[in-house]
Amino acid sequence: MSQTPDISQLVRVFGRIGLLSFGGPAAQIGLMHQELVDRARWLKEEEFLGALSFCMLLPGPEAMQLATFCGWKLRGTLGGVIAGALFVLPGAALIFLLAAGYAHYGDVPLVSAAFVGVQAAVVALILQALIKLSRRLLRKRLDIAVATLSFAALYTATLPFPAVILAAGILGFVVPSNEPVKAVVSPHVSRDSATRSSLKAIAIWGTLWAIPVAILVFNGGFLKDVALFFSKLAVVSFGGAYALLAYMVQTVVQDFGWLSTDQMMDALGLAETTPGPLILVTQFVATVSGVFQGGPMMAFAAGLVALWCTFIPCFLWIFAGAPHVSRILSAPRLSQSLNLISTAVVGVIMNLSLWFTINLLFSDVVPTTIGPLPVLNSLDLGASALVAIAITALIALRLPLLVVLVLSACAATLLNLV
Repeated sequence: MSQTPDISQLVRVFGRIGLLSFGGPAAQIGLMHQELVDRARWLKEEEFLGALSFCMLLPGPEAMQLATFCGWKLRGTLGGVIAGALFVLPGAALIFLLAAGYAHYGDVPLVSAAFVGVQAAVVALILQALIKLSRRLLRKRLDIAVATLSFAALYTATLPFPAVILAAGILGFVVPSNEPVKAVVSPHVSRDSATRSSLKAIAIWGTLWAIPVAILVFNGGFLKDVALFFSKLAVVSFGGAYALLAYMVQTVVQDFGWLSTDQMMDALGLAETTPGPLILVTQFVATVSGVFQGGPMMAFAAGLVALWCTFIPCFLWIFAGAPHVSRILSAPRLSQSLNLISTAVVGVIMNLSLWFTINLLFSDVVPTTIGPLPVLNSLDLGASALVAIAITALIALRLPLLVVLVLSACAATLLNLV
């Protein structure tokens, strides 16, 4: 690290990152590398990669947590709070506006038709994520077996999402790995000092997380369910937004009945159009659900609760774990455990991809003991054509995501007018 920036420099750079962070985690991480390593030269290459390795092991949005870690590394806890908040707030403001517009105009026929195109783009997007993750993570027979079993457990509703993640972690801890663990560059911190820092962070950020949740639980009602559900998501959200969305669909649609499957797909599509972490889809879901539960004020309150319960835990994970980065990444059993959790996420995303595709392409879906199965003669040819267009544009032609979203929405609108 060649220099320590002052607070105004930190605000300027991370504010720019927050406003320009479109395109998902890969693009966001690339932008941070360009700003922090190449342009400002505040971090060395190995420091940035060590931070990235640590953040990818945590539940929650890795790009937001990487921003927080880098801010912590540069200016301590205040720097981490500034960096993490600036990465989230621009997108969060836009999500509130998009959710309000969707709740009021989503049922207009032409708007509804356009969202069918957005849903087709979401299917292509999840398929693209599945292909990339499979190539990177499914290297051994054990990896393939864990991904397949995770998919089967979720699709047949044999196990819930948290149980799948827990089982993969336990298996990884028990089964030894022959792969060497790479050492990670990290500043030297004594064990006693690191422990004190972690306990302080747990006390502060754990309290900030717990007190509002406790108040809402005491008051009961819809906001209690929002607080508890999104707090649970914050703990088990390994693998990013695509992985947790499968769990969200199951709970929000089937258990709570807040939204429909189509509305969940619309939520993901609109969240892709904003800067910041894709996990802001949790805020969108809570806000739109709040509109239906109690109107605009309830919607705003639910969105704030979802934001709090999604991102305060991220600060907790980073500030509690950052002093121990080298030790965490150098522990073979822990490393293997977290690797198999990542592998299980491939199965989770397979389940999400199949669920969304079936519900978009077929008007009739029958629940069975082996999971939902489509009625073949209910195939929607228009939706099938839109999915084919989206897959061709995003995966074959490699067009930018925002272009694909606009193209799919326009194609769906024209199809509705024909």
